[in-house]
Amino acid sequence: MAGRKVSIGPAGSGTSTLSLELLKRNGLDKHAGQLLALEPQTAADKLLAGEIDVAFIIASWEAPVVQRLLADERVRLADISRADAYVALYPFLRKVTVPAGAGNLAKHLPPSDVTLLAPTASLVVRRDLHPAVQYLLLNTAAQLHSGVGIFQRAGHFPAAEAVDLPLSDVAIQFYKSGQPFLQNMLPFWMASLVGRLLILLIPIIGVLYPMARFLPELYNWMVRSRISLLYGELKFLENEIETSGPAGDGYLLTARLNKLEKQASELKVPIAYVTMVYLLREQVAAVRDRLKTG
Repeated sequence: MAGRKVSIGPAGSGTSTLSLELLKRNGLDKHAGQLLALEPQTAADKLLAGEIDVAFIIASWEAPVVQRLLADERVRLADISRADAYVALYPFLRKVTVPAGAGNLAKHLPPSDVTLLAPTASLVVRRDLHPAVQYLLLNTAAQLHSGVGIFQRAGHFPAAEAVDLPLSDVAIQFYKSGQPFLQNMLPFWMASLVGRLLILLIPIIGVLYPMARFLPELYNWMVRSRISLLYGELKFLENEIETSGPAGDGYLLTARLNKLEKQASELKVPIAYVTMVYLLREQVAAVRDRLKTG
C-alpha cells in the first residue's frame, strides 16, 4: 500500500468509515500514497484506466460495478488471509468466499478461491416505532432478501442477529412465529385497526367475564331475597296473631295479610322460584284460616 493511490469510498459513507478503520488497524493509514474519496463507479473507471491502484468497494454481488470489475482480467481481488482475525475483532464482519470462476467462467476469473470480508447490514428503527410498521418492514425485508445468493442460502436473510443493538420485541416475535395472523388475513390498515381494537377489548373482556359469571348469582340472590322478605313479614304477622290472640285487631291483621298475598301474587320470578311463591301463598292462606278461627 506504500505510495499507492487508494479509493476508500465517498466521504461519510460506510465504505469510507470501514476502509479507514481497517487501514488504521494495520498501521497503513499514514503510509498509503494518497487516499481518495471516490464513488464506486468512478473508482472502477480509474482502476481500469490505471489511474489508481486499489479500491475499497462495499456493494452487493449483483451490482453492475462489481460484475464489471470481476470480469476484467486487469483487476485482481485481494485475498484476505487473516479474515478470521478481522471477524473476531469486528463482530459486524463476515468471512465470505468467492469460488474460482464465479466472476467469469469463460475466463476462469478469479483463478482461485478468494476470501473476502462482508459487513452486516442492520435494519434499525426507533424504539417508539409502531409495532405494525415494524412488522411491515420485517415482512418487506424478508420478501426482498430471503432469496438464494452466492453467499447465502434461501431464507438465510433477514436474520435475527443483534450485532451492536438489541433486537426489538417485535423482531423477536417475528423470527419466532412470523407475521401476525391478522396481517396474513387482512389488508395492513385493517389488520392494524383490528389489532388496536383487540388491545382495547382485552382488558374490558377481562373485567366483563368475571362479572358475567357473577351476575346470574347476584340476580338469583336478589330474587330469593324478595321472596324471603315476604316470608319474614308473614312470620311477623303470625307471631303477632299468636301474641294478641282474640283481643287482636282482626280487621287490621286481615288487611295486612291481603296486602302480603297481593305482593306475592304480583311477584315476577323465574320458573325455578315459582314453587317458593306458591308455598308462600299457601302459608298466607293458612295464617288467614287461623285468624278466622281465632
